[in-house]
Amino acid sequence: MKIMVAQPHLLVVEDDRTLNASITKFLSPFSQVDHAYTGEEGLYLAEQAIYDAIILDVMLPELDGFTLLKQLRARQISTPVLMLTAKAELNDKLHGFEVGADDYLTKPFHREELIMRLKALLKRTGHFFDDHEILVGQLKLNLATHSASAGAEPLQLNTREFDLLAYLMQNHDMIITKEQIFDRLWGFDSETALSVVEVYMSNLRRKLKPSGADQQIQTIRNVGYIMK
Repeated sequence: MKIMVAQPHLLVVEDDRTLNASITKFLSPFSQVDHAYTGEEGLYLAEQAIYDAIILDVMLPELDGFTLLKQLRARQISTPVLMLTAKAELNDKLHGFEVGADDYLTKPFHREELIMRLKALLKRTGHFFDDHEILVGQLKLNLATHSASAGAEPLQLNTREFDLLAYLMQNHDMIITKEQIFDRLWGFDSETALSVVEVYMSNLRRKLKPSGADQQIQTIRNVGYIMK
């Protein structure tokens, strides 16, 4: 399954299947959404570090949201987390922030408020763009028109190359592993070999080379890549 990098990639961890489906539905117009119904499943997915934000319920079977988030932060996974809870007590909110939550929303909530808070969180971390454009150095992407350029020269990229470049640009100055790129672009259930990442990276660099923009992508040996 192909995952569009141009949109934010979100994870919803909520055991109420009706609510989970509802959240997924109203976030889908501007994002790619995965979901989990238990704490253990949510932890497994969140550990892949391919999400731009996580919506996390507190009361979950197998592993509660507080423990899940604490384990994520202990493993140096800094994905922004918006916590959902039926509890309105101040102590619960303070505990959520103490273990690493970025924002908090009490049930029941209005759909518009969740969307507003989530978009604000994505903007702060550079994963939501109202103007649909990303600029890194001389590289420019327009997510609405799916067009790319290096300086004044347009780039002729196929869909996968565009998605790869967008992922690197959206996470510039951060090391991204080959596994993260593979999971993000090809999906967990893909039967494609991991080496396909190197093939597309090589193709992308070749197309960026005439402008010198290929130098913005550095290889971190045995780890992955970083865009400067």
